[in-house]
Amino acid sequence: MTVLVTGGAGFIGSNFVYLLLEERPEWKVVCVDALTYAANIHTLNDAMQNPNFVFYKEDIRNREGINAIFEKEHPDVVVNFAAESHVDRSIENPAIFLETNILGTAVLMDACRKYGIERFHQVGTDEVYGDLPLDRPDLFFHEDTPIHTSSPYSTSKASADLLCLAYHRTYGLPVTISRCSNNYGPYQFPEKLIPLMINNASQDKPLPVYGEGLNVRDWLYVKDHCYGILAVLEKGRVGEVYNLGGHNEKANIEIVKIILKELGKPESLITYVTDRKGHDQRYAIDPSKAMAELGWAPTTMFKDGIKLTIQWYKEHMDWMKECTSGDYVKYYEEMYGKR
Repeated sequence: MTVLVTGGAGFIGSNFVYLLLEERPEWKVVCVDALTYAANIHTLNDAMQNPNFVFYKEDIRNREGINAIFEKEHPDVVVNFAAESHVDRSIENPAIFLETNILGTAVLMDACRKYGIERFHQVGTDEVYGDLPLDRPDLFFHEDTPIHTSSPYSTSKASADLLCLAYHRTYGLPVTISRCSNNYGPYQFPEKLIPLMINNASQDKPLPVYGEGLNVRDWLYVKDHCYGILAVLEKGRVGEVYNLGGHNEKANIEIVKIILKELGKPESLITYVTDRKGHDQRYAIDPSKAMAELGWAPTTMFKDGIKLTIQWYKEHMDWMKECTSGDYVKYYEEMYGKR
């Protein structure tokens, strides 16, 4: 089995690469990544030592380059993690999200049609469902919840999902889609909530919190998510969507205070800033379908996962410093400096 993993130098993609190399050592893993700001080639240093791993620097929008990789490697399965994924950046510059997340997905599926594959798996997000009210804890996202996007990012991901289902119906392409809740864990780029707060708190810098920090997210430890994707590949039904959630709902301000407590830092570091435009209130996934059909369930409770995550970043501050140099500093000041 040869599995082509796009976006494999990013957060979830790299964790999936390592899971495959560990759990399916007989498989060949072909990693494709454009190495944009949120990816770090050094994340894959250990994978590079594995004879069953190969890396290509390529943009999924480049049809010629993608076709060349398919011709050489003949993948059996494609798992598409490659995406622009930060909501704030999508609000500032929607175009790159439409190009990568929609057109890039189309390029990959066209290559799959041309060269033949057993499965194309699209890694999606629960943000395509919009949000839920804070005062209705009984409501959850199901696979048949209507698409109701809030940002250019979630719209681009919803569009990609619909395109995948259209390719399945029109061309018979064997696709599956998973939609996950908020991931956390090793190798996450520090523009996202948890690594951003860990990084700032570690340096006694202000912790920017949108609004009052009451927005609720369902948190899923990244390794649990990766096991879920593997389960979809091996047991999922073609043409189906599977929700992968953690049943670990927390308000953003609660997350921030947990991190401060774990690091022994004062809550006075919290700085409330102007809320994000169109900020979704609450995400909550019902993963019953995946649990029933795939035998998958998250095993990492947030109280344990957050400790593992904080410890990982404390032990990999050089990796963090490398990620937060250069253009990131300028972006951070533009995003939070005047709010």
